[in-house]
Amino acid sequence: MSDEEIQTLNRPQVVRPASGRPLPAPAHVAPTWLGPVLIVGIVLAALNLRPAITSLGALFEETRTGLGMSGTVAGLITSVPALCFAVFGVTAPRLSRRFGPAAVVCAGMAAVAAGLLIRPFANSAAGFLAASALSLAGIALTNVLLPVIVKRWFPDRVGTMTGLYSMALAAGTSLAAAATVPLTGALGGSWRTGLLIWGGLALVAVLPWLPIARASRRAARAETAQAAGGGAGRADTGPAVLRSRTAWALAGYFGLQATGAYITMGWLPQIFRDAGVSASTAGVLLAVTMVMGVPLAFVIPGLAGRMKNQGAIAATLGLFGFAGYLGLYLAPAAGAWAWALMLGVSNCAFPLVITLIGLRAKSQVGVVRLSAFAQSAGYLISIPGPLLIGTLYQHSRGHLPAAAGGAWDLPLALMAALLVPQIALGVLAGRDRTIEDECGMRD
Repeated sequence: MSDEEIQTLNRPQVVRPASGRPLPAPAHVAPTWLGPVLIVGIVLAALNLRPAITSLGALFEETRTGLGMSGTVAGLITSVPALCFAVFGVTAPRLSRRFGPAAVVCAGMAAVAAGLLIRPFANSAAGFLAASALSLAGIALTNVLLPVIVKRWFPDRVGTMTGLYSMALAAGTSLAAAATVPLTGALGGSWRTGLLIWGGLALVAVLPWLPIARASRRAARAETAQAAGGGAGRADTGPAVLRSRTAWALAGYFGLQATGAYITMGWLPQIFRDAGVSASTAGVLLAVTMVMGVPLAFVIPGLAGRMKNQGAIAATLGLFGFAGYLGLYLAPAAGAWAWALMLGVSNCAFPLVITLIGLRAKSQVGVVRLSAFAQSAGYLISIPGPLLIGTLYQHSRGHLPAAAGGAWDLPLALMAALLVPQIALGVLAGRDRTIEDECGMRD
């Protein structure tokens, strides 16, 4: 870790009383070990934000058969992640104020590990669903609070640190999707074993957050005592997020990019298979699309952090999506590799929107509220998209002769059309302003 980053961690926060004159800096200084451990903790947490979902996707047929799930229950499980992210994400600000963001992330990682370790031993669909919901609740809390951790401890490195954990998130997503089936085969072929192994990775992620949470609590107590001693204690005066147009733009942008990502993960292989591509190649093409997020998830936040207006990045990513969907419409099999790469670039709107959450709020309280609102509302927005695409696909397929193509024409048109508001909202969210300014709040 560089000297500059250590100084960033140890920089005392200035507390201003009602008179406006700064009080002396608090005596508490972050220990030198905290910076490196925070980086490790952030990376390990990000690695565990998607394997609970993508590992199940790789073994979903075996899991469904093994637990005797009906088609309705199976459909419910596929829609649970976005719903849990929306519902539990709303609780993050209150829990963060009560216990501190680091402690909540630590508890979130423990919930992820517990759910992943319990669900392979479930003997019913209800038990499996409950254990999955426990993991997803932990993921939802961590989703919301990682941008807060970055803003709190790395205020001068928001783009770089966001890029680091976005890259780790993409790597965890791809790793679980690609490695679950081979590892399951190597360990005896049981779907229960294949799902259980990801609980071990989540358990490791809890370890660095234990000392981080303790150090964070000590820092909070010192700052509280400093404020109380100077008569500077005050109520939470964070921004009223619902009054901010930028917050609504971020929520819409988050929801539409999530819609595109879930549609890609759920339907892209089927698009290629319907075009004559083999099942194995279609799976590899999806992996290529997801892997594109690993390097770009590091590059895009760093670039966005150096720009005052990030709207051009949002527009560029959307144009890659247009090109990919147009290619799937005109020549899905002939240009399959190119379209997979283009859609992989377009899906990197996720690290961009996470970076924007950190940039569009000045205070830690503002970031907590903005992150919770944008992600919770965004995931709610994303729920209907994949279901609607599936409905349109089945409708188109049912009205065409068996030998005719074109079943994907209408769904692809809708997918491309959704990019229009996504780009527009990304440009609005990328403007150089903060929610505190829009709500008339002071720093």
